[in-house]
Amino acid sequence: MRSNQVKDLLAQGETVYGTMIFEFLSAGLPQILQNGGAQFVFYDMEHSGFSMSEMKTQLALCRGLGITPLVRPPDTTYQYTSRLLDLGAMGMLFQMCETAEQAEEFVKWTRYPPSGRRGAMFGGAHDDYSSLTVPEIIEGAHDRTMVCVLIESEKGVANAEEIMAVPGVDVAHLGHGDLSLSLEVPGETEHPRMQDSIDKILEACENNGKAAACLAGDVATGQDWIRRGFRMVSYSYDIGLMTSALASGIQALRGDS
Repeated sequence: MRSNQVKDLLAQGETVYGTMIFEFLSAGLPQILQNGGAQFVFYDMEHSGFSMSEMKTQLALCRGLGITPLVRPPDTTYQYTSRLLDLGAMGMLFQMCETAEQAEEFVKWTRYPPSGRRGAMFGGAHDDYSSLTVPEIIEGAHDRTMVCVLIESEKGVANAEEIMAVPGVDVAHLGHGDLSLSLEVPGETEHPRMQDSIDKILEACENNGKAAACLAGDVATGQDWIRRGFRMVSYSYDIGLMTSALASGIQALRGDS
């Protein structure tokens, strides 16, 4: 079984870089992302409409590459979690986590009994079609599977300390879009209420020895957030990257200032 290099690097205090995918899936995507320097990719199923079949293909394409595939499921239910893990996802990004009790349940869905309730199917995509023993597969699965939770509401921020204290939760991911809506400052990332909430998420991660993650829409924002303590950074997302690169090139060709 492959190890999860991103999880290992975060545990060592390193910073890792990747991106998010909402729109464009192709056979070459994982290799292209790796060639671009991405160490991980988040596939977003909540907002994209990606199917399970499409995800199985993408997760298979990541096999053999040095890129860690993680998935945000369509909804926070056990059935999506178990299926995506069985298809080969090396971690989950659970949306709208607001309490420690929710986080504890998410962790249980990713663990086999007795520490969790994940259903057993061995020798499949999730363990790289391994011929290892069942105890070895279980140990490998627990070691490599990441549990990332999106903190994206005022309630989630208020409970961030307790959420990040839950054993098995690896990453708190800032959901800046939804958080700004919850705080009634839509899209105003620089608003004092947003900045205070970001500080609280970072503090909860620091106090509990966990990593903080974010999606930075531009380099300046990313640099600022890294300076403040984020260690898992998605640089933009597929739609934004294509739009930005295309617009920049066309403007330059036109001679626009």
